[in-house]
Amino acid sequence: MTTSRSWTPIRTDRRGFLGMLACAGVAAVLPWRPAHALDSDGARALIDRSLGEVYQVINSGQPAAQMYQQFEAIFARYADVDVISRSALGPMARQTDAAVLADYRQAFQGYIGRKYGARFREFIGSRIEVTGARPLKSFYAVTSVAHLNGRAPMEVEWHVSDRSGQDLYFNIIIEGVNMLASERAEIGAMLARRQGDVTALAADLRQAG
Repeated sequence: MTTSRSWTPIRTDRRGFLGMLACAGVAAVLPWRPAHALDSDGARALIDRSLGEVYQVINSGQPAAQMYQQFEAIFARYADVDVISRSALGPMARQTDAAVLADYRQAFQGYIGRKYGARFREFIGSRIEVTGARPLKSFYAVTSVAHLNGRAPMEVEWHVSDRSGQDLYFNIIIEGVNMLASERAEIGAMLARRQGDVTALAADLRQAG
């Protein structure tokens, strides 16, 4: 049985915590891949490893720029960046040239690393405890409890799939809220300001966060 792991996130306010976790999420039901033996233990272990690496970076004492690079690498390693970035882009993802889409995806990954890396650094003193995992539709839901300083505990659910041939998380639900929705709204607003120009959006993302 996988043991619970606690870690230290970034801010003690609820909005900051939700923002911290917004780097993962999508509402779509993903197809099951029987050849890849994802199970409850594997899904839970993925989240344990991810949170453990975040904890190490927070306590590393590195300069901010290096920490942001580390957070981006953790996101790239444990999240389904392709699914998340496409979902954040919305319908435009199906209409965009492959090379332009790949450039946007890379820019989105860096944007997430900087944006939420900055918040991770502020969350020292709180922790998340992984409490269990269960099959849900075509994926696994890993449950956890966020213990925030001066706040009531919050339930956090991570959705893990093997869609890409690896165990990766693709969504986080916090107290019933799909966290990708906030990123999708923000990316959508940025895209609208650029009249649907995904190349310009990618340039904006490289400056944002």
